[in-house]
Amino acid sequence: MASGEVVSSWIVTFMTDIRGGNDDAMRYVLSGYWIGLVLGRLLLVRVTSYIGPKLALTIYGIIAIGLLAVIQSVDNVAVNAVATAVNREPYWYKIPVWKDVTEKEFLDYNWQVANTVQGKYKLAKYLYAVLPEHILYDEDAPETSRHVQTRDMFVQDVLGGISLAPMSIRITPHVMSVIDWTKPLSDPIRRQFIPLKSSFIEDHPRLQLDSLNETGSSPTPGLVHRYHDKALFLAVSVCPVYCRFCTRSYSVGGPTEEVSKKNIFPPTRRRWEPMFKYIEETPQLSDIVVSGGDGYYIPPEHLTSITERLLAIPHIRRIRIASKGLAVCPSRILTPGDEWTQAIIKASTAARKMGKSVALHTHFNHPAEMTWITRLATQKLYEEGVTVRNQTVMLRGVNDNVTTMKALIRMLADNNIMPYYVYQGDMVSGVEELRTPLSTILEIERHIRGSIAGFATPNFVIDLPGGGGKRLAVSYDTYDRSTGVSTYVLPGRNGGKDKVYEHHDPL
Repeated sequence: MASGEVVSSWIVTFMTDIRGGNDDAMRYVLSGYWIGLVLGRLLLVRVTSYIGPKLALTIYGIIAIGLLAVIQSVDNVAVNAVATAVNREPYWYKIPVWKDVTEKEFLDYNWQVANTVQGKYKLAKYLYAVLPEHILYDEDAPETSRHVQTRDMFVQDVLGGISLAPMSIRITPHVMSVIDWTKPLSDPIRRQFIPLKSSFIEDHPRLQLDSLNETGSSPTPGLVHRYHDKALFLAVSVCPVYCRFCTRSYSVGGPTEEVSKKNIFPPTRRRWEPMFKYIEETPQLSDIVVSGGDGYYIPPEHLTSITERLLAIPHIRRIRIASKGLAVCPSRILTPGDEWTQAIIKASTAARKMGKSVALHTHFNHPAEMTWITRLATQKLYEEGVTVRNQTVMLRGVNDNVTTMKALIRMLADNNIMPYYVYQGDMVSGVEELRTPLSTILEIERHIRGSIAGFATPNFVIDLPGGGGKRLAVSYDTYDRSTGVSTYVLPGRNGGKDKVYEHHDPL
């Protein structure tokens, strides 16, 4: 092992021991502190006659405070030490237009925003720059797309897909850099964000844009109150990326050729006020999910005002900030002085002191989405005491097999992200090719449950179409695999009748 690696390894181990409360490590630190004070005092005794007692005491105080600052900065030193120990491969170098981008630039959140690929014309330009002229035959690709053999054919297929898609195009450099452009037809990351016309499947007749009937469960625009003690606070309508399978394709993102996006949620206090008022006047509520859109695009000062306002309501005990940002633009968490990151850390700390909680709910769907930058970002949040949970969506060609799902769950747990939910894909229009039959999620859970520690095993759930809410996927009352129709019965409340909800597999 090279001397630099030895030193780096020792620093990481030593700092980890300090953070973990290792007695020997702490004795070294405290001994160093007192030795520094004694030596400083002895030195000042010698020079006091030259500089005077007042200046000598001032210098001594500065030395003492400086040594304390060094001890207080142990957390940051540990993060930096870990950063030097990981393999900091510049994975964006494989993208020709970014081969000269430095690590410092790529890590900068403002650079990520400025270089986000947005709109079909910018995407087409990017694809011509990154794709090989000839695309190799890919047996893992959808059968209907295997005829695509050239860059021109692929780009035209994408443009045709965009014309049919319910979501517009916005993709961060981080996401673009983890796509395997040597296999663009089957890459699981590409499938989530970039449509191909050749792979489109006709919608099931029961599909709709607002498949969960959120607008029907809104006592005031932008607030969804479906569960007795929980409400959904839709703060914004924009995201750092636009997922093709978004359950709010009826409102999130810019208009497309297929969807006009009439129900938008601008981030304004005037729009939020009726939502706050409803929450304050509804004492059964204890849990608020702040979403949109994406929490990453809530301005930091607004994120602070939202969390402070909600935490001040006595009956609100839990707040969840929903954001895919950690998965698609993790460098923001590491950008020095980023105000959004500081806002969520501050909110988490304040809530904990009140005996409440503010957590970050994020959204990883595939192990390839996590890079060394992501790991450093999750480590920073973990060290700052921010609880992070993950919600995955089961998607065909992305994670609909035991090997991938198991790797994803373990990757999350190993990085202190709680694997919270795996969702059956919602019955949303325009993405039928990504939906899986109910039998897939049932089979994957059967193989995973019991093979991973219980606390690290997510719940495999279905959000029932029409507003039935979340239920364990395995809790169906009937499931006819030949017709693809499953039913879930919700017991009647207050003596009312039971209600039956149907889910339909893809055609």
